Amino acid sequence: MTAEAGSSTIAPSRDAWRGLLWFAPLTALWLLTIYNWPAIPASGVPTTAHQLAAHGLIALGLWLGLERTDLTQGQCSATWLAIMIPDTLWFAIAWSAAINGVFHSDTTSFPVLPSAIFLPVIVGAPLLLFSKRIGQVLDAMPVGWLVAVQVYRVFGSWAIAAWLHGSLPGVFALPAGIGDMLTGLLALPAAITVATGTAEGRRAAAFWNILGLADFAVAVTMGMITSPGPWQLIVPDVQTIGAGNYPGVLTPAFVVPGSILLHVLSLRQLSRRGRADVAQR
Repeated sequence: MTAEAGSSTIAPSRDAWRGLLWFAPLTALWLLTIYNWPAIPASGVPTTAHQLAAHGLIALGLWLGLERTDLTQGQCSATWLAIMIPDTLWFAIAWSAAINGVFHSDTTSFPVLPSAIFLPVIVGAPLLLFSKRIGQVLDAMPVGWLVAVQVYRVFGSWAIAAWLHGSLPGVFALPAGIGDMLTGLLALPAAITVATGTAEGRRAAAFWNILGLADFAVAVTMGMITSPGPWQLIVPDVQTIGAGNYPGVLTPAFVVPGSILLHVLSLRQLSRRGRADVAQR
């Protein structure tokens, strides 16, 4: 490695951790705020605001990525609408169902919430993994975008604040809240690192994606086995995590499957970039 290449690798690494140094205090301030004023997260405003912001960023990022491809304007518009219309409808349906209490376990014997978590992933993942046009978008899109957008995961720290107030069991709140917060905090450093275009950067982003997916696996599992129902294996001091309550239910019903699909896309993009680099050598 030349001195020039070495310095170009070190500089982004410094930028990555410098970004974490200012982002971490902001996250701590948010956690302190919602702990002192629990009415803020209970209102549903932060949940709705950050989900709408993430939805808007995804829509913008997808369009900008499509514009970088050699697709015609009509093809770009059709692809954008084919993705964003179902995503928007899904958000609207999940939001309406949450407000109307559809996700409460005593509403129906049908597993509504587990279906809302897993069905979008089961349907969406194969489409996103094998679509040729999505592959074109991923090749044209900066590799850090799909990583950086998940900074919203820091809002998962609401679970820690709820545990401190005694309204969530620690067996669920601590792994779920800490995992989400770490994923969100590390999103910016991982995005800056992978933007270097190096193999080390891609490995760092792949590790970040695995961390984010592992967080969801743990959170969903602990949520299921600590909540009253056929899958309950642990009966905590706090009898329920309130999984069906608005606004918290929007996290598993909309944020979790959407974020899983973002991880799937990011891993596909990293794989394609790695193969392209090998082919160029």
